[in-house]
Amino acid sequence: MLTEVQAGPYTVRGISVAGVYTSLQVPELSVVLDAGVPLRSFATTDHIFLSHGHSDHSSSLGSLLALRGLMGRHSPAQVFLPAEIESAVQEALASLSRLHRSVVTFETIPMRPGETRKMYRDIWVRAFRTHHAGPSLGYQFFRRITKLKPEHQGLPGEEIARLRREGVPGVFEEQERLELAYATDTLSRVLETAPEILESRVLILECTYLDDKWTVEETQERLHTHLDEIIARADLFQNEALVLMHFSQAYGPERVHDIIRERVPPALLERIRVFAPSSSQWFG
Repeated sequence: MLTEVQAGPYTVRGISVAGVYTSLQVPELSVVLDAGVPLRSFATTDHIFLSHGHSDHSSSLGSLLALRGLMGRHSPAQVFLPAEIESAVQEALASLSRLHRSVVTFETIPMRPGETRKMYRDIWVRAFRTHHAGPSLGYQFFRRITKLKPEHQGLPGEEIARLRREGVPGVFEEQERLELAYATDTLSRVLETAPEILESRVLILECTYLDDKWTVEETQERLHTHLDEIIARADLFQNEALVLMHFSQAYGPERVHDIIRERVPPALLERIRVFAPSSSQWFG
């Protein structure tokens, strides 16, 4: 069974267990976040984002792309990924095509920290650096909207339409509305190096370890984030919803829910969505 949570206006569905598999879908944005397991219902999504090259986040990319043909999606999927791993991913997919004796169609879009790309309509994505072993990225999805400058907001509608039509300079300004950010497999330091994700409407954030089974120091040695570090920054999160995910399989799903409910301050807890099933076992 897939896990599904509602986070503000967005549905986050999929599966994530640290070191095993992570693949999430946000259908409202038409994005898949990582490809650690090939899920049939994800195959119709045209935009796939790899955070890094570790197998639990990327090893099923070829299978997911191949499923697109079975699902009737013959246009190339766009695969956004850290620029440093582009050639390796292309080589792996070429080998897979030879093995399958079929062509897998895709377009890789290499990204570096700070680079911005338009996806479709008014939806854009910006990459930011995460802190893990090897090249790794997080992704900030946002809308670019054009708004009337405050000093012109009293103008009649017909006049505004005329100014827009004629492209009169100095009347409108472009704004970014931060919608959803994704940061997995990273030190908590990402909250300092990419502080804009704290203002995103929804933040999907890894939280691999939850209690004193592992100290913060041990967690940092593993290049992951501990719940203690999130609690210590509770006042910084401005997000409408904070989706915690990528929990260690050392905790059963029910225990994950219990620990977070017991330990997180109420003001933050009410905004947290726990990305773990309600069952006693992880999928698979």
